[in-house]
Amino acid sequence: MGSPGALYAVLAGPAVTLTDSSISGDVFSGMPFSTVTQTNSTIIGTVHQGDASAIAAYSDFLIGYDLLAAEPCNVTLTGNLSGLVLAPNVYCFDAAATLTGQLTLDGPANGVWIFKVGTLGTGALTGTNFSVVTAGFEKTCNVYWWVAEAATMTTSNFQGSLLAGAATTFTGGSLIGRDLSKAAATLTGVTVSACGSGSVPPPIDPPKGHDKDHDNNKDHDKDHEKDHDKGHDKDHNDRR
Repeated sequence: MGSPGALYAVLAGPAVTLTDSSISGDVFSGMPFSTVTQTNSTIIGTVHQGDASAIAAYSDFLIGYDLLAAEPCNVTLTGNLSGLVLAPNVYCFDAAATLTGQLTLDGPANGVWIFKVGTLGTGALTGTNFSVVTAGFEKTCNVYWWVAEAATMTTSNFQGSLLAGAATTFTGGSLIGRDLSKAAATLTGVTVSACGSGSVPPPIDPPKGHDKDHDNNKDHDKDHEKDHDKGHDKDHNDRR
């Protein structure tokens, strides 16, 4: 399952191209004969170019991509996300998403945010001057962006693990998380800080609302049992 303990910063299938960028984490190009091209870039981590670790990591990414694709949607989004404050949940765009402004993610440290773009089969993610804000680094590791097609971020401060079905392009700005792509990944003038170690598939947990509903059901069962016991005791006393 990939490289144990690896910090996945950038992972792509056929090629990774880095220009004037700073990467804190490992870089993977996961197909045989794939390439990693660096120009005026700094990588604090290990470069895996078509080796066994890269191929295994890419395979793991494909599993993670399919896991997110199968995750049911709870909230359907339309339009921009600027100014919104969102709690942990599974949020979906039926088709493409074009984002600007600031999105704030607020919730418990173990909350999971999943955003899916193109759930009806096609759709790209485009962000320009788009910022994602969380209250702590540990939350960033629990943010996932699944995209049916390509993802393009321009002068954006993006957070979370991006899993794209086609090419990814970052120009300017920053990424705290992971850039994971089925096709080529191109980063120009970007600062990347990896988030999340271990294998690539995300640790998908049920949204916190699901847990709450489950707990409410357990409370309901307890109340039902109490009422049943009270009724049973009353019947027993009446017989006496």
